[in-house]
Amino acid sequence: MLEHGGNLTYASQQYGIPLDTWLDISTGINPNPYPIPSIPMSAWHWLPEMNDGLVEAAQTYYGCQYLLPTAGTQAALQILPRLRSACKIAMPKNMYQEHASAWQLNGHLVTRFETLNIDILEKVDVLLLCNPNNPTGTRYSKEQLLSWHQHLAARGGWLIVDEAFMDTTPDESLSSETHLPGLFVLRSLGKFFALAGARVGFLLGQKDKLTTAAEMLGPWTISGASRHLAIHALKNHAWQNATRKTLRENSCQLKNILQKYGLNPHGGTDLFQYLTHPQAISIHESLAKQGVWVRLFKNRAALRFGLPDNNQWSKLESALNKLAIDSHS
Repeated sequence: MLEHGGNLTYASQQYGIPLDTWLDISTGINPNPYPIPSIPMSAWHWLPEMNDGLVEAAQTYYGCQYLLPTAGTQAALQILPRLRSACKIAMPKNMYQEHASAWQLNGHLVTRFETLNIDILEKVDVLLLCNPNNPTGTRYSKEQLLSWHQHLAARGGWLIVDEAFMDTTPDESLSSETHLPGLFVLRSLGKFFALAGARVGFLLGQKDKLTTAAEMLGPWTISGASRHLAIHALKNHAWQNATRKTLRENSCQLKNILQKYGLNPHGGTDLFQYLTHPQAISIHESLAKQGVWVRLFKNRAALRFGLPDNNQWSKLESALNKLAIDSHS
């Protein structure tokens, strides 16, 4: 099993701290989720309706021509390697691990790089990126991505972009370009809308490839209740606009607090801050002993801090202050 954020039950057992007293900022999920509307009983009672308006709502939100609803981004990333025969694929070394795992399990040769160059691009059939990158926050411009796509597509290659953290900066998305051959984008309601438990994601791409993927996945990939909730969230422009503003402000506040206590972020998004530190493991341990759970990357000596909810900023700052005192004692 690959490591992910969360795992709070493990943390509670490991450190003997009650589950409901933790500050969990390990996932990069919006701490203030989309408010759940009333779910009609029919959404639970009947099989999901495929013509309920979910596809149209998502097409409008993402500004794309074609998309396939999936059970979260996870289902989308697992189906993509099955849409072409064994090939060579390149992706950053420091990126969401599930992508590499899915392609390797389906017989593809995965190359991991620190910095992408033309030599790497010439040798692979597929380039897979997270934009912004998870966990570093690195961003790629639309112009650069489309240039790489054009280079790959000219010889039947693909560009796949996981945009899990793109919702706060929709103008930077490639969603509107996914009608182009060999260009795929993955989106979900997990991070920005904070509806990870609903398991709603989307694969954006060419119509024929999405049709093949839909046949592989089969019917009813998303529950009726989740579909109802997703439509509601995707259409609520007032909530989306207000949330973008709040998340930008809160991420800036998080960066400032970390810097205040000597932890200088090396990157981030509106939903998290990322930093490397030679004492990352001991920092993680010290925070955990105080009931603050952050994401540790042992092989990189790095930490990712998500956003606290509105009434937990003081708990984070208190833990960081204790950390600073201990480091100077």
